Amino acid sequence: MSGISNPRSHVQSRTSADPDVIYVGYRRRGRAIVEKQSDQEQLTPEQSLELVNHSPSGFEWGYSGSGPAQLALALLLDYTDDEEVALGEYKAFKTEVVSQLECTGPDGCWRLTGRDIDAALREIVDEPVARSVN
Repeated sequence: MSGISNPRSHVQSRTSADPDVIYVGYRRRGRAIVEKQSDQEQLTPEQSLELVNHSPSGFEWGYSGSGPAQLALALLLDYTDDEEVALGEYKAFKTEVVSQLECTGPDGCWRLTGRDIDAALREIVDEPVARSVN
């Protein structure tokens, strides 16, 4: 799984912490921007790059690549404030959530709530893990 002793307990405790946080992604002059609306701050890759350097050029979404991997790690790191959880779950979170994000609708942006993240994490840690074959 993720190397976390009991990831479900962390996910369950985080669920009641701040499920009302909202992240919004959009493009400005071709550049991917992600904002945390509850703090009115832009999410940047710097903190997540200290853990894993997938995309020093920034975030992306809507496919499975290095930019979406950096965004998945940054979102989980910011939301959970837990490096172990972020590192353990970001690859599955990228596949299940970030690769599916699209800037649609009249405002041309995507929204991801704390409740969305909580639900995705609960689903991810509930998935059975295939044994590695060496």
